[in-house]
Amino acid sequence: MPILNFIVNDVLGQASIIVSLVAMVGLIALKKSVGQIITGTMKTLLGFLVLIAGTEILVGTLGYLGTVFQEGFNVEGTVTDVNAIAGIAQNLVGRETALIMVIAFAINILLARFTKWKYIFLTGQASLWMATVYSLVGYMAGLRGSLLIISGGVVAGVMAVLMPALAQPIVRKITGNDDIALAHYCTFGYLVQAGVAKVVGNKENTTEDFKLPKSFEFMQDTYLSMMVVMIPVYLIPTFFAGPEVVAEISDGSNYFVYAFLQSIQFVAGVYVVLAGVRLLLAEIIPAFRGIAIKLVPDSKPALDCPVLFPYAPNAVILGFLATTVGTILGMFLFPAVGLALIIPGMMTNFFAGGTAGIFGNAVGGLRGTILGGVVHGLFITVLPALFVTLLGAYDINNVTFSDSDVITVGLLLGWFLELFN
Repeated sequence: MPILNFIVNDVLGQASIIVSLVAMVGLIALKKSVGQIITGTMKTLLGFLVLIAGTEILVGTLGYLGTVFQEGFNVEGTVTDVNAIAGIAQNLVGRETALIMVIAFAINILLARFTKWKYIFLTGQASLWMATVYSLVGYMAGLRGSLLIISGGVVAGVMAVLMPALAQPIVRKITGNDDIALAHYCTFGYLVQAGVAKVVGNKENTTEDFKLPKSFEFMQDTYLSMMVVMIPVYLIPTFFAGPEVVAEISDGSNYFVYAFLQSIQFVAGVYVVLAGVRLLLAEIIPAFRGIAIKLVPDSKPALDCPVLFPYAPNAVILGFLATTVGTILGMFLFPAVGLALIIPGMMTNFFAGGTAGIFGNAVGGLRGTILGGVVHGLFITVLPALFVTLLGAYDINNVTFSDSDVITVGLLLGWFLELFN
């Protein structure tokens, strides 16, 4: 029994170890050398832990932003950050989340092998987010043990082939080929933007037909553009909150300097998260692809959203800005109709908004990118507002889920389980 408890709680209860073991199995299946297997396994473990470390940075700085925003504008709000809530949820459902990820990958392989959807979902952190929302909502609604883990694995496995399949027609337009697919659980939002862009836009007048002025070329750097946005996002509510509020948490620092450093800390957290993602994916993608290629002929790798950024870099920036406008509008509009107040999550706005901008540009050009982006911002604000309003128990520490596909699964699961409670 002590050995079983050790395996279940101390080994399988650690998501980082689960993912590392899967990478190891993949490398063994590829008949790599002992040295390559050890290197790939340990780098996968390191990447996952770096990802979690970045998440902890984001949790801290987002907690500060939520405090000054609520105090400065006298509002009760919730921040959307899927990385942050995934980190928080590890303490409650870490083992269940890890096992759901493993089963989901097996289901993904089976569906890709025996159906026409030949997509292998290789975005490890997105798989974590989907597993987290299912395990957390299911656990808090009363699901336990094998029922929670197996049902979650099936649902996550289906989503892993369904969402790339839905996005692929537009991904082909973007890339000009059918070599890769998109594995990012914001696909419903991308399709909303594409639908609006197709109606209001003109794909002949694309975002890439003009160059940014030299004075704005620095905005093409992801982290610098994020700093430009995040600095006022932190400073403005800090100004309205006043030095007294900040003094309680700033340890004697000037309140503006502290807010400024918190904004940069946010960007640093994003940097650490992405560094962990790059390290993780560099090792786990070859292992996963090796398994997939052996088991699923003609399969396509479904990859994270940054793989699309080089195809329309201007659309990324414009989509980010337009989505941010939409989320700010939604922050004020939706509470007026009884929904929760959702504070815009800038990481979601950048990655989801930027990718949605590429989708909008592919079918509706510049106008589709801008107008569709505002609607996209409203859409990704109303979903978490519904989630927190209707399933309020899943707002943890003023942080809730982002990413439209993840929230959709959480909403549907929560509504379904409420029918039996």
